[in-house]
Amino acid sequence: MTPPHVKQHIANGISTIEFFHPAHNSLPGDILAKLANTITEAGENKDVKVIILKSGGDRTFCAGASFKELISINDAETGRVFFSGFANVINAMRKCPKFIIGRVQGKTVGGGVGVASATDYCMASKFASIKLSELNIGIGPFVVGPAVERKLGLTGMSQIAIDANTFYDAEWARAKGLYAQVYESTEELDEAVQAFAENLCTYNPEAMREMKKIMWTGTENWDELLAERAVISGKLVLSEFTKETLKRFK
Repeated sequence: MTPPHVKQHIANGISTIEFFHPAHNSLPGDILAKLANTITEAGENKDVKVIILKSGGDRTFCAGASFKELISINDAETGRVFFSGFANVINAMRKCPKFIIGRVQGKTVGGGVGVASATDYCMASKFASIKLSELNIGIGPFVVGPAVERKLGLTGMSQIAIDANTFYDAEWARAKGLYAQVYESTEELDEAVQAFAENLCTYNPEAMREMKKIMWTGTENWDELLAERAVISGKLVLSEFTKETLKRFK
């Protein structure tokens, strides 16, 4: 079995960052920390012009928070630290001076929807349905909410956050603005992502850097905002409702 990892491959100006976990690409704290650091490093690397963010495996882009770690949280500080992991990844993506292309090959849940939403341009396969399941376990998409709302709008984000048991298909996500394009197969998706990244490498890096700054205008308070949201989630994960629900999922 392939072990959990975050790895980066750089070629011809393109940094391809892949995260993987055998539990449907769920994200424990150590993977979140390494992912945030790798994105930051790629942003600082002068040899990198554009970043592709992907996950390993064929079926699931990201299952969100690690249930194993959620179940083990027994105090508010541990909860805050865990949920700060997602905040750190989103903020690393926001601050990265390079365009980040998302490659979403399959279903994505909870925090994974936040990661996809924080990309600058996201491409997906037709299997890439999305679900914000946090309310279902007694929490809420507090940390990822700002990133999801920025892409889907308040109406779209509210819809999937409240309807926490439903997967919304890739075409719905494309129509709402999360995905730029949706492809019939992973093979077609990979070809399109690679071609798109190669084309971006022919553009002026300075112009792309300035464009990214403008596109993320209004999010300058996210370091503080997402930290505050992590505190909320860290407290709620200790609630009796959430503890009992997580036991049932286990």
